Amino acid sequence: MPETQRMPEPRQAAPKPAVTLSPAAHSPGALSPVTLSPGAWRAVAAAMFAAGWGGNQFTPLLLMYRRLGGYSALSVDAFLGAYVVGLVPGLLLAGPVSDRRGRRPVLVAGTVASAVASLVLCFGGHSAWPIYAGRLITGFAVGIAMSVGSSWVKELSSGTDGGLAARRAALCQTAGFGLGAGIAGVLAQWGPWPMVSPYAVHILLTAAIPVLLLRVPETRPARAGGSVRELLGALADDLRVPAPARRRFRLVVLPMAPWVFGAAGLAYAVTPQLVGFRVGDWGLAYATGLTVLTLGTGVAVQPVARWLHSGKRNGAAGDRAAGSRTGRAPIAAMAVMLLGAALCAANAVLLSPWLAAVTAAALGAGYGIAVVSGLLEIQRMAGPDDLAGLTGVYYMLAYAGFLLPTVLAGLSSWLSYPVMLAAVAAAALVCLGLVVTGARVTEPTTPAR
Repeated sequence: MPETQRMPEPRQAAPKPAVTLSPAAHSPGALSPVTLSPGAWRAVAAAMFAAGWGGNQFTPLLLMYRRLGGYSALSVDAFLGAYVVGLVPGLLLAGPVSDRRGRRPVLVAGTVASAVASLVLCFGGHSAWPIYAGRLITGFAVGIAMSVGSSWVKELSSGTDGGLAARRAALCQTAGFGLGAGIAGVLAQWGPWPMVSPYAVHILLTAAIPVLLLRVPETRPARAGGSVRELLGALADDLRVPAPARRRFRLVVLPMAPWVFGAAGLAYAVTPQLVGFRVGDWGLAYATGLTVLTLGTGVAVQPVARWLHSGKRNGAAGDRAAGSRTGRAPIAAMAVMLLGAALCAANAVLLSPWLAAVTAAALGAGYGIAVVSGLLEIQRMAGPDDLAGLTGVYYMLAYAGFLLPTVLAGLSSWLSYPVMLAAVAAAALVCLGLVVTGARVTEPTTPAR
């Protein structure tokens, strides 16, 4: 019997019971049970937090790069686009690879990459190429953290309700996004070496996390290797939505997912540039405040998303009651998104810093509900062998929305922002209609256990 499975001595008593994952919880390649302590997920959450910090620390610095670096609006929005380009392989490949080679080595590599990206960005003060390279690597690291980290947190949270695992993953990532942006913005506005010090803080924050990850139990032991062709085929299988869930995926998840980070892009990439001239020298601090407000609201409403999803705040009873109620969270998310997009379009005409703050809060609420409800949808659809892969697909769709500021900037030579943002609000209305229809005509799918 493995050492981790021995019965404790009668005089010993653990403060909380450990959870044992049997080989049945894994693929056929799993060799032995794994005993998990109740806090095993925390180091993984720290890695997600640090990756989120690195991913969003750049966002409030857009105005700084325009003023101090001399970059155009299109250039700084293109820096965001480079981030999304890096995300795609991180999201699509890291999850399936971790299904076959283990969660730990992939997430350790992603955490190291996040620190390396900040190091590269330190050299981007007067040259665009380190910024493009750093943002590309940052995107890759965040993609790994989101797909592999979310799946590992769920597996390490075995024994709790599924909604708690989704909230843990979303909360840690969102908290990293918010605090990273907040600290970076403060340092850039008032600290020394504004183009270096924000990244130095992230490097220090990340330094110890790979060591902590080495102590986390592996929940997906490495499988025996196969040919490259077999591996590519297996990776493709992991990215395929299970047949019973495809209709719901198309009608509920697909129309909602791009708005997760589309809302974020509107709130703290588009809005500050529209109203920045109204706040003068406080533009960078104002942009930082909008970013923190958006993500802080997203954190605050995440428990509401779980309640909307299940009809209960906690417990298995809520999961059993979910049934047809699970459509409420995506519908609520898109309704709030529509409100935020409409406010953003109105403020493109009014250009009010105060209305911009209200808009950021609304878009943040839509973001918070959407990111949790989307993860819950994916966890219901996916089986244990394709959880990380489908999580990566979901986040890839979500991050496609982060290209919205770049698209708007590229079209601004031909169309005004009020016109473009009115079209964005109309698109949100269409997506709301699709989600309402999909939630009514499809039933939630529970993955095989």
